[in-house]
Amino acid sequence: MRKPVLTIFYQFNPWNTTIGGIQTLIKTFIKYAPDEFEVKLVGTGDCPEKPVGVWQQAEFAGKDISFLPLFTLQNDNVRNLIPTTLKYTLGLLGKHFDSDFMHFHRIEPTLASFYWTGEKTLFIHNDIQTQIQASGDKKAILWRRFPAAYFALESLLVRQFDRILSCNTDATRLYKQRYPNLQDRIQYIKNSFDNEIFYPLTEGQRQVKRQELASQLSLTEEKRFVLFAGRLHPQKDPILLVRAIAALNDTRVHLLIAGDGELAGDIRAELVKLGLSDRVTMLGAVTQEEIARLHRICNVFVLSSEYEGLPLVVLEALASGTPVVTTQCGETPNLLGVKSGIVCLERTPTCIAEAIRKVLLHPENYPTEACVRAAQPYAARTVIGDVYSDMLSRWEQKASWAVGV
Repeated sequence: MRKPVLTIFYQFNPWNTTIGGIQTLIKTFIKYAPDEFEVKLVGTGDCPEKPVGVWQQAEFAGKDISFLPLFTLQNDNVRNLIPTTLKYTLGLLGKHFDSDFMHFHRIEPTLASFYWTGEKTLFIHNDIQTQIQASGDKKAILWRRFPAAYFALESLLVRQFDRILSCNTDATRLYKQRYPNLQDRIQYIKNSFDNEIFYPLTEGQRQVKRQELASQLSLTEEKRFVLFAGRLHPQKDPILLVRAIAALNDTRVHLLIAGDGELAGDIRAELVKLGLSDRVTMLGAVTQEEIARLHRICNVFVLSSEYEGLPLVVLEALASGTPVVTTQCGETPNLLGVKSGIVCLERTPTCIAEAIRKVLLHPENYPTEACVRAAQPYAARTVIGDVYSDMLSRWEQKASWAVGV
């Protein structure tokens, strides 16, 4: 019997140092794919000299996959004049990628997939209502300028999906209300972290590694590290965190910013303006393994976002034994307990600064065990394994029906 085929559609190259929870989730889906499946990825190329538009056999995370780059995109961490989603959608139009299973992580590219055959799943990564209504930079999300157009497009495309999976309970509820005829297709799904990469150290090991990091950065050994990891994008609002560090006004605290994006220049300007250049290190885009190392070392991770689904980076921090300070966005406030982090009731520098101060002054109140326990139900091997198990069961059932017919 042939293997069922899963084709994943997203505008990235998994071999690049790419930033974003969607990219990380897709990589994890590839890594933990059971041998019973054949996996294909329709993405983007990273080098003008390499061919695009043709299937290539490749290996990722120890898995053999088929990879089709639609076009060349050398840096998917920075927004371009022409939105990458638009280019990706145009690249799919007129093509047919019929597959046993298809996973989509943006709805716009599914303009091309209406008549493709196979089971289609749409993953919802944000609370779209909050995302469109957010008060920040209107240019950050193009649909904020045309919300009626977005919802009209969504209502046209969403009916083609056999499953709609959201990692945010508010978004799940919203979709069920908006599309009552599709309620049985809409489900909440746990986001997941790779528990083979993100795990804690003992307190002694953490202290040694923290001192080593301070030495590498030419800082004093008593430094306490605050970590931000993600795209430097208005959604994540890293400038709010920089201002919180200014409000904290503690020379023993050092902020690490791991990520790249369109706000990099604005952040550097803000650091100069606030006199924080010696208290903040911008690391740029780093590998997943380096992010894991930083999570294990740092004293606290901060999520300063305006809106979210359930960011993987929060699960990764908790799995590494690091408490989380977060704004009231997405699913994170529902995940944190009193011993694994703090939810800021206001999105202000002062409120975030006070939460960071509380964690740093009383680390004993946020033990490693409590953080790891909060993340454990979201471990990839379990969550993704269950998704594949359900897919295989449905495929085998369809195959048996076909034989019976």
